[in-house]
Amino acid sequence: MRKDVRILLVGEPKVGKTSLIMSLVSEEFPEVVPYRAEEITIPADVTPERVPTHIVDYSEAEQTDEQLFQEISKANVICIVYSVNNKKSIEKVTSHWIPLITDNTDKDSRVPLILVGNKSDLVEHSSMETILPIMNQYSEIETCVECSAKNLKNISELFYYAQKAVLHPTGPLYCPDRKDMKPLCIKALTRIFKVSDLDNDGILNDTELNFFQRICFNTPLAPQALEDVKNVVKKNLSDGVCDNGLTLKGFLFLHTLFIQRGRHETTWTVLRRFGYDDDLDLNQDYLFPPLKLPPDCTTELNHNAYLFLQSVFDKHDKDRDCALSPEELKDLFEVFPYMPWGPDVNNTVCTNDQGWITYQGYLSQWTLTTYLDVQRCLEYLGCLGYSIIAEQESQASGITVTRDKKIDLQKKQTQRGVFCCNVFGDFGSGKSGFLQGILGRNLMRQKTIREEHRSFYAISTTYVYGQEKYLLLHEVFPDFDYLSDADLSCDIVCLIYDTGNPHSFEYCAKIFKQYFMDSKVPCMMVAAKSDLPEIKQLYSCSPLEFCRKHKMPPPQSFTCSTAGAPSRDIYTKLTTMAMYPHVSQADLKSSTFWLKASVGATVFAVLGFAMYRILLKPR
Repeated sequence: MRKDVRILLVGEPKVGKTSLIMSLVSEEFPEVVPYRAEEITIPADVTPERVPTHIVDYSEAEQTDEQLFQEISKANVICIVYSVNNKKSIEKVTSHWIPLITDNTDKDSRVPLILVGNKSDLVEHSSMETILPIMNQYSEIETCVECSAKNLKNISELFYYAQKAVLHPTGPLYCPDRKDMKPLCIKALTRIFKVSDLDNDGILNDTELNFFQRICFNTPLAPQALEDVKNVVKKNLSDGVCDNGLTLKGFLFLHTLFIQRGRHETTWTVLRRFGYDDDLDLNQDYLFPPLKLPPDCTTELNHNAYLFLQSVFDKHDKDRDCALSPEELKDLFEVFPYMPWGPDVNNTVCTNDQGWITYQGYLSQWTLTTYLDVQRCLEYLGCLGYSIIAEQESQASGITVTRDKKIDLQKKQTQRGVFCCNVFGDFGSGKSGFLQGILGRNLMRQKTIREEHRSFYAISTTYVYGQEKYLLLHEVFPDFDYLSDADLSCDIVCLIYDTGNPHSFEYCAKIFKQYFMDSKVPCMMVAAKSDLPEIKQLYSCSPLEFCRKHKMPPPQSFTCSTAGAPSRDIYTKLTTMAMYPHVSQADLKSSTFWLKASVGATVFAVLGFAMYRILLKPR
């Protein structure tokens, strides 16, 4: 909502503009009236909407046209004052003042107008018959108020309506000609309905309605009031209530009714609570709350955010197969202004045999987004209504900023849950296959991936000493002359060469010597396509000798050409090295060290799957 409101009063001379302002301030009719009242500011604590309000007077005798145009451009709402006993002043509303205001305001953001009939104490009749056709002709006119500065009739109401026209405008919500809400308003309220429909059954039951009422208005509805609301909808709409709950049609009908009855502040309260601005776009402050990210720190989802995302998955996994079909995924993202996940995501995370994103894959993609682009993650959580449904201050409360990596190295331990591995290798060395391997895809399955749907990232969980961690693999484009900071910033480096290509290892050796030989980032050499006959590498020394010379673990064999899923041992080793970069080379060469890590991984992977199956049964 706006932080302040600026009200401008215009109209013909002697209609009582200045008297209205002075009567409001002093609560009595002034005996002596100046040409023009000075600008006054009403503090927030004495206005109904708790917003500071500036009231500006205009006088033709004291101000130039240029000054008037400037005031019009600065005003949030303009009150056109006429005298109810002066026909000429009424005629000037349409012949002079509305065209003048239209010419001096932006066409895309019309300023709301209030027609003010002053001096109602001087006549017995109302001017409304004359004014109503004008109101119907100009959609920017919010309302008309008849008042009297002399006997203080409707003075407070006049300025309340002016304030309300700014803070709760009708224009963005409702089309008087069609007597229906505008498409953008319907779209916003539809998103709000879907976010509030916690079980995704298409109706808001009593529990959901009470939760909605509490988060929007800080008070639950009494049982009788709840029934009264549903009865009003039932009387006017045959399909507005279903199974004793409010349908989307019923929800939209209620808000149409609020607006038609002049209670559009109710709809605005709901819209603003769910993050919308005056143009019915999601507010940037709502989508992107402040989040301080110091250098050498990373971002991860915390426990509350994962619980929320799990509930969103459960809500849309209607067939309970632990995967999201294309229709279920589309339904999930209907609360977004655009489709956030493209077809490449299906090749970034785990999917089932049909190519649908699994529960684990879904959480992995959220983990990847949080790590690589936390601002986008905040935006996505905002679209899902995280701060509202989880009752948190903002999406930022769902993010953990990890401590500086240098501190982890000093303390020789880390609490981080996501580790990034940049994968280097020459063209055709097997990098893409290595990325797909962590998703359990062998060579046969990889051949079905379309080139335009390829991903340069892959992420999945691994287990190290019984701890579940995410390993994020990033395939770096093989350009020896230029590597960006992002290409070099990671927790571990994987250097891949093709055992069947005699020139493949040379690229890995050069990359290591140029960028990582003096770095503290641990490196691992991987001999890809190990199912094929090994050919001697045309380099000054063998890969094994190179690794010994530079105190690296020996080259690790890897192949995707398997009947089932490729072995996951290599991924466990990479995660272990990323978690414990301080571990000595002697330990890394020890088979006992790797055995402890991998046995823990196997046990916890089996236990984790079994526990998940048990947890699924109540669902």
